[in-house]
Amino acid sequence: LGSDRLRSSFPPLPPSSLSAVAMGFGDLKSPAGLQFCIIGRYVPSQADVAVFEAVSGPPPADLCHALRWYNHIKSYEKEKASLPGVKKALGKYGPANVEDTTESGATDSKDDDDIDLFGSDDEEESEEAKRLREERLAQYESKKAKKPTLVAKSSILLDVKPWDDETDMAKLEECVRSVQADGLVWGCSKLVPVGYGIKKLQIQCVVEDDKVGTDMLEEQITAFDEYVQSMDVAAFNKI
Repeated sequence: LGSDRLRSSFPPLPPSSLSAVAMGFGDLKSPAGLQFCIIGRYVPSQADVAVFEAVSGPPPADLCHALRWYNHIKSYEKEKASLPGVKKALGKYGPANVEDTTESGATDSKDDDDIDLFGSDDEEESEEAKRLREERLAQYESKKAKKPTLVAKSSILLDVKPWDDETDMAKLEECVRSVQADGLVWGCSKLVPVGYGIKKLQIQCVVEDDKVGTDMLEEQITAFDEYVQSMDVAAFNKI
C-alpha cells in the first residue's frame, strides 16, 4: 500500500473473478498474515486504512516490505479520513483463496475513534501546545510586572467647622492631621471666616482611592467632638 515501491508480488485478479473468489489476509496479527498485508496500489486509500487498523503493531524487521508499508501508511495518520476509496471489510481485500481470520479487524471508523494506535503524535502536539501557551503566559506576566501600575488618586478639600469662636483652631488642626492611614497625605491648610467671628479649617489631602474614602475621614475627624462640630467635602478631584 501507499506507493508503487510497496506493491504486492501477488498479481491482481481480473474484475470478472473478484465476486466469485474469497479474499483475505489470514491472521494479520501473526507474521504469516503480515506477509500478505501489502495491497497493490499506487496511492494510499481506504483499503490501506482498513488493513492498517487491523494490524496490532509494527511488523517485525524481517518482514521488511510489510514494515515499510506500515511506516508509510502511519505517516498518513492525520489524513486517513481524506484518503480515496471506501473502507470495506478485510475480506474484500487481499490475495484470493486466503481466509480472513484476524480476530478484531478494525473496519468501523467509529471504533477507530476510540482506539488511538498512535497517541504519541497527539500527545506530542498537546505537550507542544501546552509549552507554547505557558511561554506566552510567562512573557505576558513578565511584561505586566515591568509595566508600572497606575494608582487611582484623588485630591480632596475638606471644610472642618468648630463649635464656636472660642474653639482652639490650632488644636483642631492638630487633631485633624493626627489622622493617619496608608494612602493618605495631608497638604496645605488655611482658616476661612464663616461669620460671627467663627472660622473654619479648610485643609487639603491626597488619598489613594482604593485605601482611603471620605466616609473614613469624616468618621475619624468628627471623633474629636471637643473641637469639631462637622466636616464637609468642599472639593473632590481625581488626579
